[in-house]
Amino acid sequence: MKQGRARIGGVRRRDGSSGQVEALSLRRYLLLGILVPVILFVGINAFSVYEQAKRAVDIAYDRSLLASAKSIGEQLDVTGYDKLSVLRATVPYAALEAFEADNESRMYYRVSSLDGEMVSGFAELPFWRGRIPQQPAYSALVDFYNGEFRGEPVRVAVLLQPVASANGRGMAVVQVAETLALRQTLARQILLDTLWRQAALVLLIALVVVIVVQRATRPVRRLSEELQSRAEGDLTRLAARDAPRELLPLVDATNDVMQRLQRLLDHQKRFVRDAAHQLRTPLAVLKTQVQSALRDDVAPRQALSEINDTVDRATALANQMLNLAKVEQLRLQADAPVLDWSAVVREVAIDLSPLLAEKDIDFEIATRPAPVRAHDWMLRELARNLIHNAIKHTPQGGLLSVDVGADGDGVGLAVTDSGPGITAELAQRLFQPFSAGDVRHGSGLGLAICFEIVQALGGRIALDNREDHGRIAGLQARVDLPAPAIGQNQP
Repeated sequence: MKQGRARIGGVRRRDGSSGQVEALSLRRYLLLGILVPVILFVGINAFSVYEQAKRAVDIAYDRSLLASAKSIGEQLDVTGYDKLSVLRATVPYAALEAFEADNESRMYYRVSSLDGEMVSGFAELPFWRGRIPQQPAYSALVDFYNGEFRGEPVRVAVLLQPVASANGRGMAVVQVAETLALRQTLARQILLDTLWRQAALVLLIALVVVIVVQRATRPVRRLSEELQSRAEGDLTRLAARDAPRELLPLVDATNDVMQRLQRLLDHQKRFVRDAAHQLRTPLAVLKTQVQSALRDDVAPRQALSEINDTVDRATALANQMLNLAKVEQLRLQADAPVLDWSAVVREVAIDLSPLLAEKDIDFEIATRPAPVRAHDWMLRELARNLIHNAIKHTPQGGLLSVDVGADGDGVGLAVTDSGPGITAELAQRLFQPFSAGDVRHGSGLGLAICFEIVQALGGRIALDNREDHGRIAGLQARVDLPAPAIGQNQP
């Protein structure tokens, strides 16, 4: 079977590569958007001007035709009266030469009786069969119409001319025809003069559009040049102090995207740096333990137990570092649902109940509806880290309470233990990664994960010592998150 080439979803670029259709430039878009309607209007206006010019020329030259007809009518004579009248006319063609405008047009005439009987002139000129208008434009019994004579279009004036003499009285029909060459030439000249002016106007509009677009897009070109000249990895904000007001939303949106990218890159760099630094130690310890076991420095069972502990710590560290990276991933997702945090906290407490029973902790939990817009994993991880940390620092048989619910304009979670509390120096760096009080019993990432989650949800977190008669009676971890806006889906 023959194989062929398919081109889907694009066109061939000038450089030969396949891509999408080239975007229309702003200059070309404005030129088309302005000039196309203007040119259409000029075309319609030109047709209208041409028709008006023909009407104006007809009005002007119709007066000349009427004057010619009157001049011929003044040279008529009659004998007899009314229906018995006999018309006589001696009209030399030279009498019409005074009314001919130039050599382009020719004039013809015919004098007839009311019955159409030929008296004088060109017999080939058809006799008039029309009617005089009810309100003629001139103070005469005259009618104008277009016709054809000797294969040429003509304009004809018909004058009903009363004729009286000492020997009779009658009515003559005087027809004067003129070819339209001069009229059409004059109308076309008026049209061309109008079109030249309108063409000059269109060119002026096009020039103004090009100049205005060139000046208006100058800030855009400067922004483009600034971005292209930046060093790789430079995501600082765009200044754009002289940008027009319509361009500021684009600049702000670009700065917002660059800020998010910078935060994402910083998080990625920090993750890689921390992973390389923190995983190096357990791997080195693990290698040392394996080498020690191979040399029979320790008993096999003890060596395996130590290796198992090291692997557990490395696994916990890797999981928490992945959780820390997952917070940033979920921060960028905008489709978080509205959940009841109290239900999540109850499930977490049930999961951790074996640890509570192991230390015989007196545990209390109070929950009220607590709607929060967040991903389930974030709420669950936040509650798990805080409660697990409180369990770890609560002494055997101590007290631990959890309270969660709507509080004012937001939602609050309070985890209170009866442990030793924290020092002022530790409180300053407790939310920083790998700053746990006792690194032998944790990776130092739990509270850092909590802090990142709370920041991503737009809330606040605080750790405060509880005092009783001047001594530390425990620690309270307090988290406040914003409630979902009115109208959002409730759980």
